[in-house]
Amino acid sequence: MTHSETEITSGLIYDLLQEQHPDLAGLTIREVAGGWGNQMWRLGDELAVRMPRTENAPDLQRKECRWLPVLAPRLPLPVPNPVRIGEPSARFPKSWAIMTWVPGEALDYTSISRGDHAADTLAGFLRALHVEAPADAPISEDRGDHPKKCTDGFDHFFHAVVPDDLADDVRAVWDDAVAAPEWEGPPLWVHGDLHPANVVVSDGTLSGVIDFGAMFAGDPAWDLAAAWVILPAGAASRFFDVYAHADKDKATIRRARGLAALKSLFLMLMGQNGDRGLPGGKPTWGPAGRAALDRVLQSWYSSPPWP
Repeated sequence: MTHSETEITSGLIYDLLQEQHPDLAGLTIREVAGGWGNQMWRLGDELAVRMPRTENAPDLQRKECRWLPVLAPRLPLPVPNPVRIGEPSARFPKSWAIMTWVPGEALDYTSISRGDHAADTLAGFLRALHVEAPADAPISEDRGDHPKKCTDGFDHFFHAVVPDDLADDVRAVWDDAVAAPEWEGPPLWVHGDLHPANVVVSDGTLSGVIDFGAMFAGDPAWDLAAAWVILPAGAASRFFDVYAHADKDKATIRRARGLAALKSLFLMLMGQNGDRGLPGGKPTWGPAGRAALDRVLQSWYSSPPWP
């Protein structure tokens, strides 16, 4: 699922910098573990080089470089901001980018110990992000739809990873989301891919949000799923109290909970693939996905579906 036709090494990064951004070539280059569409390298203490390794990664990078400077000034958490663009060349055939580095440790490698603070922080971040998007904002091709249009993906993940003893409950959560009314508001700015590998943690709480390649204008339920996918057990209720927008729209919470189940299963499958050594697999995502699924189900057990 991830590949690059060119081996990406520190030597290649140095050569590209010398060729296109020589004023930055003297900074220390260090590879960063993780990443999906992009392989990332630290550049000094404040920058990161993002090298695409999937076919659509350059397009997603261009989207980030176009819109993050618009969004970042009003967001209350650090996010990557483009600093330089790398052009395709004989050394590397795709465009690449130099972004600001967001300090912290990715959540799939650590945990949140200050749950209330993290709930408040995430709610404040999404309140600031979820404003009406302009007419020329990007529309997602592979996410953003109502859950009823995502049943094929859900079924694939469901049959691949759901334990038999949880199958009925997981299916009930999803069916309730499918039955929920659609988003009736204007398209809002949505991160679109909030999960443990795309947020960073410092001092036990959220300290930054990264990887906006999936950003789109649409249904905020895709981000509100993070109440279960990212926050620790028991924090979702506080999150929704602080976020407040969804309090009068129970349908959005129903869709968000179903999408949280979908995302949890995806994380579990990527973890399973990682344990098996398959391309694109992420061993750290499996435990994060199972913990998120447990939180989704606990929410289901403690509060019946809204009418």
